[in-house]
Amino acid sequence: MFDLTILAFGKLKEEYWRVAGDEYLKRLKPYARIKIEELKSEAFSKTGHATAKNEEAKRLENYLSRKPEATVFLLAEKGEEFDSLQFSMKLSQIKGPIILVIGGSLGFSEKIFKTYQKISLSKLTFPHELARVVLLEQLYRAATILNKKEYHY
Repeated sequence: MFDLTILAFGKLKEEYWRVAGDEYLKRLKPYARIKIEELKSEAFSKTGHATAKNEEAKRLENYLSRKPEATVFLLAEKGEEFDSLQFSMKLSQIKGPIILVIGGSLGFSEKIFKTYQKISLSKLTFPHELARVVLLEQLYRAATILNKKEYHY
């Protein structure tokens, strides 16, 4: 059983994203202990991009400092790409908690980006809400692959 945390900057604002996310959370329950944690995203229109990224980096580092046993992955378009079978195998090799981080709208600070492993959902860039739903679907797909359930063909 996976021990997963999706750590995201900001909330799912639109109802349709929440409904889709909740559906995959429900489907994942037999296969994973999963929780969604949301950190406050930083407005950058007044403070500038660098300041906003640094503030979010502080929040992220504070959160992750309390979870030193976790394997952390940043979701980033320049991260390692997998197909669904490879992704399921990657997850199955990790013992212990996994934290998947969806950054703020500006991405990650350089320090954060250099510190943690990165995975990519696609070379395309997605809105954060869509990235969260796609990630949940892929986690569900990985769980069904590993448990030999009919979902992935």
